[in-house]
Amino acid sequence: MALYTTIHLHNVPAGREDDYARWFDGPHRAALAGLRGFVSADRFEVTPQQIMADIPQPWRFLSLYDFDLPDPKIDLPALGPLIAGARDGGLVADDETERLYSYAMYSDWKGSANWRIGEPLSGVSIILANFIPGREAEYHRWYDEVHSVEVSNVPGHVAMKRGRLSDLQIEPRHYCPGDQLVLCAQQTDDLLFTVRDFSARARGVSPSGIAMAPRSSSGSTARTVHYFAKISGDRFWPGGIAYAGDLSVYPRD
Repeated sequence: MALYTTIHLHNVPAGREDDYARWFDGPHRAALAGLRGFVSADRFEVTPQQIMADIPQPWRFLSLYDFDLPDPKIDLPALGPLIAGARDGGLVADDETERLYSYAMYSDWKGSANWRIGEPLSGVSIILANFIPGREAEYHRWYDEVHSVEVSNVPGHVAMKRGRLSDLQIEPRHYCPGDQLVLCAQQTDDLLFTVRDFSARARGVSPSGIAMAPRSSSGSTARTVHYFAKISGDRFWPGGIAYAGDLSVYPRD
């Protein structure tokens, strides 16, 4: 089995937002349940609070699909026709912004002490990232041992998982600016504070007195960062499973 995450970045034609939501939480979820290896799916909307205000945010919506696939070459492409149903039905804006990227994940969510078990996520952020050629091992070591810990301990941030762009991609294919996916989970009702304290810790000026280590030069500055708030009907939990009911019946190690 192999963990894969597909991100669907897109816009919806004006006035069709409710139609898309009904499609996603109705027939689309029903169809997803029939896919081998399907774990979870949820929708998010871009937030006004962003860590890098000068980076364009061309996508209003993000759909996040998680899989644990028995045979990725066979199973991953099966998602394509399901998303095509929304496109064919006029639910995806034909504005040349739609992107579908699939990543082979290095691990599942790795949570921090901030993670409030039993409460839903408020949103996620994604980084379409890259490492400097020849320095991949250093990049992963920095993320695994240093940066993932720093980021997940920022108030409001609770977990992180990462992956690499898969050789397997779903049509229609487009150039992807990030060979690496960094996916962060949030639980906060004050995202602006979270974003500001993240920035302050990175610059060493946080009122908390906590300063992040210098950013590793193994990480390329060719990256984009995007924060999204969760908007779909089911609750989405770190660990890759969507629960609709009382979490007390779903104990976690």
